[in-house]
Amino acid sequence: MSTIVVVGSGIAGLTAALHADAGGSTVTIVTKSELAEANTRYAQGGIAGALSPDDRTADHAHDTLVAGAGLADPAAVDVLVTEGPDRIRDLIAAGVRFDRDADGTLRAGLEGAHSFPRILHAGGDATGAEIERALVEQIRRSDIRILEHALVTDLVLRGGRVVGVDILCGERVEADAVILATGGAGRLFAHSTNPAVATGDGIALAARAGADVRDLEFVQFHPTVLATGDAFLVSEAVRGEGAVLRDESGRRFTLDVHPDGELAPRDVVARAITAAMARQGGRPVLLDATAVHSADPDERSRFLAARFPTIDAAVRSRGLDWARELIPVTPAAHYLMGGVVTDLDGRTDVPGLYAVGEVARTGVHGANRLASNSLLEGAVFGARAGDAAATDDPGWPVPAGTPAVVQAATDGIPHPRFSRRALQDLMWADAGVTRDGEGLRRAARVLAGWRASSVPPVTLAEHEDANLLLVAELMVAAALARTGSVGSHLRADDPAAALIHPDLEGAA
Repeated sequence: MSTIVVVGSGIAGLTAALHADAGGSTVTIVTKSELAEANTRYAQGGIAGALSPDDRTADHAHDTLVAGAGLADPAAVDVLVTEGPDRIRDLIAAGVRFDRDADGTLRAGLEGAHSFPRILHAGGDATGAEIERALVEQIRRSDIRILEHALVTDLVLRGGRVVGVDILCGERVEADAVILATGGAGRLFAHSTNPAVATGDGIALAARAGADVRDLEFVQFHPTVLATGDAFLVSEAVRGEGAVLRDESGRRFTLDVHPDGELAPRDVVARAITAAMARQGGRPVLLDATAVHSADPDERSRFLAARFPTIDAAVRSRGLDWARELIPVTPAAHYLMGGVVTDLDGRTDVPGLYAVGEVARTGVHGANRLASNSLLEGAVFGARAGDAAATDDPGWPVPAGTPAVVQAATDGIPHPRFSRRALQDLMWADAGVTRDGEGLRRAARVLAGWRASSVPPVTLAEHEDANLLLVAELMVAAALARTGSVGSHLRADDPAAALIHPDLEGAA
């Protein structure tokens, strides 16, 4: 019987843990906050899958490959769209209450760059929270050990193989395999939709262990986040229902750069908004939902409250009536397409180490993620990794001796000029929606200076800062190395960039 440690507790980690447990392994979940606190919980958008008899997995694959700008791995995409419907059925069997029509049929919606309405939601705009609830309940009914409020500080290696994790409290948990499911690194940026836990921990752990990390330059910025009060994502599904984007003059500007307008790929829409904001002195653009569903504002208000209850509450808590007035929005860092390189079963190039979900680079997303494929990726590849970890041969014999903890002497808190906010502002300015060589080189120099004066971290926040700093360096290096523009990565100093984004002059 193998022993497996899963680090993280979103859809990918919980699914991996459940599959490994079903495969007969002894499983421990380690999460640095509460079990239910993960990016999954905050996912307003839905989960994509070709469940309708009128839809085809081939079409879902095509849409995914197009959104990925030619850099998605066709084999990984095939796994995603082929196994996706069964994983969604598993979620239904686990108790996820997806929205249905009056006759009980699953209600499927349309989102940007999809050719067919194949997006399932739960609670209107609370899909992630509903999935997390159901999976957490399953976990708590199982024999899986749960360690909450436990930050993994290091992977433990012996003879080149991962054999466990060290936790900030001083506990060491040994295992035959470790599955990283720690999510992304949205907290690298001044504006982000991610919760506070998204500090790139898994990527930093894997990189220090020598794992291949790739495509970190591909960061998806969600186009529409409320620009008043705390950052709050306004789901793409709102635009799928007919809401449009306007500048301060009231002009609908997204059609200038793409025939699909507001439902173009997210990178296109985010850059169009950034350009429009630049033209109006950095002020937010406006999301117009005043023509959605009905010409009657009272009827429209009831529809928005029923269809998007979480967003409706957030908008109204800021004193805005989006059934009758336009609301200010701005792009924000949302999803990381790159990460720890894996095969189709979540294996990394470090024996004993697996990665799933946003921390992983499966190749599914290429240079840009198709809307609502992230929850699906977590379910599909989480299941595959859990199955693989439970059945894989541990490999060559593990040498006897004292395990060595992988550390980097410079991974710590820099001198007083460093702060997390300073790091976030730097990354937003020089590695944000648009980048250029000059800004990236400036960011690299600042990051190197901070690292040179760092000291070993002690507290949880210090470990998070050290991880963020390491991932920032890796991301900036990747963005510098890719001098051309593709997908979510736009180099303003690329002569061909204007072909990708005609409004580049305004964006830059």
